[in-house]
Amino acid sequence: MTESGLRGTAGIVTGAASGIGAAVTRALAGMGAHVVAAEFNQARLAEFSAALAEEGGEVEPVVADVRKIADLERVRDVCLGRFGRIDFAVANAGLVDSGTLADGDPERWRAVIETNLLGVAYTVRAVLPTMLEQGDGHIVLLASVSGRVAYAGEPIYAASKWGVVGLGHALRKETVGTGVRVTLIEPGMVDTPLTRANPFAHEWLETSHPLQDADIARAILFVLTQPKTMAINELTLRPITQEH
Repeated sequence: MTESGLRGTAGIVTGAASGIGAAVTRALAGMGAHVVAAEFNQARLAEFSAALAEEGGEVEPVVADVRKIADLERVRDVCLGRFGRIDFAVANAGLVDSGTLADGDPERWRAVIETNLLGVAYTVRAVLPTMLEQGDGHIVLLASVSGRVAYAGEPIYAASKWGVVGLGHALRKETVGTGVRVTLIEPGMVDTPLTRANPFAHEWLETSHPLQDADIARAILFVLTQPKTMAINELTLRPITQEH
């Protein structure tokens, strides 16, 4: 399948109005896919949807909090009601946190885990029964190289991404032979608003020549356009200057 094969397909992107999510949504819409853009921040979603419309793109915007399964079920229902199927789901919404286990804010920890890990699990739970019934679909989970290596400074963020990696492998085994494909995307340092809001990342941004959100979007288009008989289970992307 080529990128033109995405034309007419339909699916969901969470965290769709900024950073990687916005780049993915824009790229998919540019290929002719129908995208239900799920985003927590209503103002940001409205601004993004309007900007995309000016570029000639179109999305179906839905305000949703991935920490609430009912919101994700509503996003699913919008996709099914509008387009009749769900061909892809990109579980992208995420939060960062910096600090230590000795001085961190437990309430922030809860928000990170509920968004980065439970939010991914809820996204899968919302769309998977439909994909299994279709015998077709592709679930893309945004993990991180932080889900593969240990370092000090972002313990809860790292824990959430290690969880996403484990969830992705478990999901792949659950869906083998069903026609549903699962891909873990594991970026290194990416220059996004979320990254720039994290003081822990400032030095890395200045020294690592970070990836851009469009780089991740291209990678996701690549995995979504492979033949349906092949699944790319994991794709790790790092700046050429990033060691770990």
